[in-house]
Amino acid sequence: MANPAQLGFQDAATPIMEELLHLHDHAMMVVFLISAFVLYTITLLLTTPLTHTETMNAQMVETVWTILPAVILILIALPSLRILYLMDEISTPPLTIKAIGHQWYWTYEYTDYENMAFDSYMVPTHDLSPGTLRLLEVDHHTVVPVDSPTRVLVTAEDVLHSWAVPALGIKTDAVPGRLNQTTLTASRPGLFFGQCSEICGSNHSFMPIVMEAADLNTFENWSATMLQQ
Repeated sequence: MANPAQLGFQDAATPIMEELLHLHDHAMMVVFLISAFVLYTITLLLTTPLTHTETMNAQMVETVWTILPAVILILIALPSLRILYLMDEISTPPLTIKAIGHQWYWTYEYTDYENMAFDSYMVPTHDLSPGTLRLLEVDHHTVVPVDSPTRVLVTAEDVLHSWAVPALGIKTDAVPGRLNQTTLTASRPGLFFGQCSEICGSNHSFMPIVMEAADLNTFENWSATMLQQ
């Protein structure tokens, strides 16, 4: 969960999010070095009265400042393509969840179980328990087992939505008539909060998402309870 005045990302809860954080730090370091070099060059141009005549019209300098940015872009693009491939790689996960966006709630279907589906509504402010988060708590959490690959199928029934959980590194569009898929593997137990991140209407910010990662025994007990309801 993000803290007030937090400048960085939330703590990663999946291997994909850890890779995204590393890519962000890598890109920010490259940007910092480029910015420092440009600032240093501008400072020299503004403070020295001398002019090096050979650099005013030199093919070598032009070649360097053409090739060097291309090399820098490649150093950023290669890790990015690797992570993009990892995010799209979905083989045969043991658990599949279908998330369906509505105005203004989510419906979850555990397709590996028979008749296991529920709606997830935001808890009104006057019904919140002490310690719960306003505008982020829901009446039914989406529970997944820890260290187990989970496929999430995302779609919508009315307008465009977006199923996003920052700590898990997931942001997938929910499009009516289209079935998008993503994958997650929770690396630690906990509660992870998200929201609909698409401008799908006046109340699009009131479609919270709560993913609960638990150990396998807890998940099996929860699923047995949900099947009995």
